[in-house]
Amino acid sequence: MAIEIKVPELPESVADGTIATWHVKEGDTVSRDQNLVDIETDKVVLEVVAESDGVVGKISAQEGDTVKSQEVIGSIEEGEGGSDKKAKSDDSDKKDDADKKDKDAKKDDGDKKASEKKDEKKSNSSEGSSEASGETIEVTVPELPESVSEATIATWHVKAGEKVTRDQNLVDIETDKVVLEVVAEADGVLAEIIHDEGANVGAKEVIGKITKGGSPSVTPSDSDDDADDADSDDSSDSDKNSDAVSPSVRRLLAEHDLSASSVKGTGKDGRITKEDVEKHVKSAGEKKSESKSESKPASSQPAVSGDRTQKRVAMTRLRKTIAKRLLEAKNSTAMLTTFNEVNMKPIMDLRKTYQKEFEDRHGIRLGFMSFYVKAVVEALKRFPEVNASIDGDDIVYHNYFDVSIAVSTPRGLVTPVLRDCDKLSLAEIEQGIRDLAIKGRDGKLTLDEMQGGNFTITNGGVFGSLLSTPILNPPQSAILGMHKIQDRPMAVDGKVEILPMMYLALSYDHRIVDGKESVGFLVTVKNLLEDPQRLLLDI
Repeated sequence: MAIEIKVPELPESVADGTIATWHVKEGDTVSRDQNLVDIETDKVVLEVVAESDGVVGKISAQEGDTVKSQEVIGSIEEGEGGSDKKAKSDDSDKKDDADKKDKDAKKDDGDKKASEKKDEKKSNSSEGSSEASGETIEVTVPELPESVSEATIATWHVKAGEKVTRDQNLVDIETDKVVLEVVAEADGVLAEIIHDEGANVGAKEVIGKITKGGSPSVTPSDSDDDADDADSDDSSDSDKNSDAVSPSVRRLLAEHDLSASSVKGTGKDGRITKEDVEKHVKSAGEKKSESKSESKPASSQPAVSGDRTQKRVAMTRLRKTIAKRLLEAKNSTAMLTTFNEVNMKPIMDLRKTYQKEFEDRHGIRLGFMSFYVKAVVEALKRFPEVNASIDGDDIVYHNYFDVSIAVSTPRGLVTPVLRDCDKLSLAEIEQGIRDLAIKGRDGKLTLDEMQGGNFTITNGGVFGSLLSTPILNPPQSAILGMHKIQDRPMAVDGKVEILPMMYLALSYDHRIVDGKESVGFLVTVKNLLEDPQRLLLDI
């Protein structure tokens, strides 16, 4: 029986998505809940998992294709995926032969590596002094902007004593907004790690040392038992397989502060699934609770059934910055929110009519965000107070239109800036937002892309939010919240019609923006979205 692989249900404010990555190929065996494909929308990456065990059949949508909600993009054949016993037998024989060859090859490789290690130890013993005299290169923190006083060591990708190559990423350093990568300046060995993960460091501070042209450190136990070499080879292969995990598994590993090598994968080729991580965490929690119960004396309190474990995790630098800025915004501004609603049918009809031609011409699909940005820029021109900011006792009016776009990333909410939006076409706005969203997801946003911005747009509708009161992004004086597009009965010319409606929420600093300007700004955005021809006619 064939099971269809479908695109998940998308919110109405998200018209379609793009196939980002297929994690399986046609003919691959999959297990229930295994991640099959990542689908990218304007804001988030959705994972499509297998509904049951089986074999991947035909894949009808390739990476890069644009797909719509509930569209069929592939199929899974339940069971073992074939009825011809002979074919199965032939495949099994071929697999056995391949496995035998692999074992023989691994054995030969193990023997070869063992002899190479022995030769290497001899050369180390005779030439150890020459290695010790190799040039030492310091691993330093990159130059930080003046607004960033210090950073935190997030992840070391190599261990002390391991071999490194030129331009290899050694360590990730997290600042308030971005993650900086520090790469090796030359081939050699990481001789020393001075600051471990979690340590706070300053600009140009030395955090490690590389011995140029050195060899990896070898422990005595490595040469004592050749079986250990084979085990280490197997474990390294397992680590490589464990690294090929889906985004959801990576997030789960990060939440529980685990490495992929510490969790045993039960998926195909040793792939780690969500269930493997959850099972590992649960078993670790049970062991910890058992050890605590053995060490503590019996209590007179009644036993509590169920899993009541808890964990304490330090805030990331980004999360601490978000918390600090949100609290400052609430405490240091006279924030007020005004609401309105907009009929999205004209824009939805326009997109439906010209979507294919737009995508063929510009190479990118036409979304809603480009209309939001265009309407906001036009409203900012008419109400300059909303595009201004307070600096001490002065009001600074900006004659340019840099719009911050709120983007949800695995590390938290960030607001990269789309600059000079008044000079961009709809296609250029769509492409700019897409590039910022991908960089945010991959942690590649630069400090320059994060700084500045005169006004912020946040779209909670992609997550299903119907109404909210967004918080200001200081020193900006206003932020516009877009929400879910939902069909509602509306009175039109004395008759009830079902229309796709969306709530708008404008939060603003009442110290600089009065009620008249805030309401006028929101009504202008509403009118421009309900009649998009106004954007072309400038009326």
